[in-house]
Amino acid sequence: MNTRTETEEAVLSSVRPQQEEVDDICAVAEMLLKAVNESGTAQGMVVGSVARNTWISGDRDIDVFMLYPPDMSRETLEEDGIILGRSIASRFGGLFVEKYAEHPYVNATISGFDVDLVPCYAVTDAAHIQSAVDRTPFHTRYIQSHIGGLEDDVLLMKRFSKAGGVYGSDLMTEGFAGYLCELLVLKYGGFRPLIQAGQSWQTGQTIDIAHHQGKQFDDPLVVIDPVDPNRNVAASVSKAQLGEFIELCRGYCASPNRDYFFPPAKPDITQAAFAEIVTERGTGIYSISFPTPHQIPDIVVPQLRRTTAGIASLLERNGFVINRYDAVMEDERCYLLFEMLVDRLPPLYTHTGPPVDNGMNAGKFRDKYLDREVFSGPFINGDGRYAVEMQRKWLTVADLLQSDDLFTAKMGKHVMKSMKKDREIKTGTNCWDEAVRDFLGAFFWKTSSAVTRKRA
Repeated sequence: MNTRTETEEAVLSSVRPQQEEVDDICAVAEMLLKAVNESGTAQGMVVGSVARNTWISGDRDIDVFMLYPPDMSRETLEEDGIILGRSIASRFGGLFVEKYAEHPYVNATISGFDVDLVPCYAVTDAAHIQSAVDRTPFHTRYIQSHIGGLEDDVLLMKRFSKAGGVYGSDLMTEGFAGYLCELLVLKYGGFRPLIQAGQSWQTGQTIDIAHHQGKQFDDPLVVIDPVDPNRNVAASVSKAQLGEFIELCRGYCASPNRDYFFPPAKPDITQAAFAEIVTERGTGIYSISFPTPHQIPDIVVPQLRRTTAGIASLLERNGFVINRYDAVMEDERCYLLFEMLVDRLPPLYTHTGPPVDNGMNAGKFRDKYLDREVFSGPFINGDGRYAVEMQRKWLTVADLLQSDDLFTAKMGKHVMKSMKKDREIKTGTNCWDEAVRDFLGAFFWKTSSAVTRKRA
């Protein structure tokens, strides 16, 4: 029997939608469905948590899919889908924008709700999808047919994951999607059994509800999609976020209190506090900011991560020592932050070559540096290798970051283009920026979620 604690029941009373909310969202959803169906070109379907009755009170999102015949060309589907989406948004007085995932869709604000109007193909089998979104209606039907009696457990799991900072499959969060939360609750038969199991998970944990896994995955967490044997629903979950979830489960099982659903407010970092932290740590702090590329986050975020890692590698190749680095994407600008343990170096460095007994290569190395300006060498070091002591090109991190050598680092092409056009380098306490105060606070007050709750 799936019993709940008083704390869990109290949490449910605050996250379960009230009847007025349900009536409101259902009325708008029905209105939109009717509009799609009356178009004569597509059939409407509400998907996502609203359709599954697993949405949390206060959520104002409605996802309406517009299903088109599978034999329609991709070009026609995209054109008709955008036209129909615009028409519906305009008809109900909504402000709308066109967005792009695998193909374009319309995002609108209608009657106070954030509405996505998404075209897709009405395929009869998830194994024959023509675009990634074609799979979503199958997800909705699967959950609708299996979730009965566990809706409240899903609400607890979502609230628990959101409070712990592990909810969301976007590339910045790298956490648990809503559909994944639903499947996990189904697998374990409730919120408490899931959390009890989660505290013992290992990296590589594999869950196959339908017992039909079609391929192997090497992701930190593997949950086989019950409607597609070749898809890992948990592919978005990073190793770090899996670790966070495991720790949260352990913490909650040891002390199941309300803080795991509604955590204490994080301290709000101020400019003065930031300056004090930077001074106390005594490390070298460097930031690079540049305009956010005009691309969807699914394109920008991986490039942002690749670029940050590429710059870190460039710094290390030049002899500097890094403690940590991170990046954040805001609407207007992106920010990269590097904390250096060593950010200033002496002019001299030793370049070591091959062993002397490696005839041909040793000779090439020696001859290469005979006529070059060096501090010392070539000479044979204690390991029997040729070495030279040379002039270092970059003595400070600041000089390297300001130079064109920065762009020899591995970068995403859109990020590099934006950075070349307009980049701002800051150091030390000057790295403070009100626009990313939360990012800065999280970077310097880095603590896992469960530890934060234990200290509270």
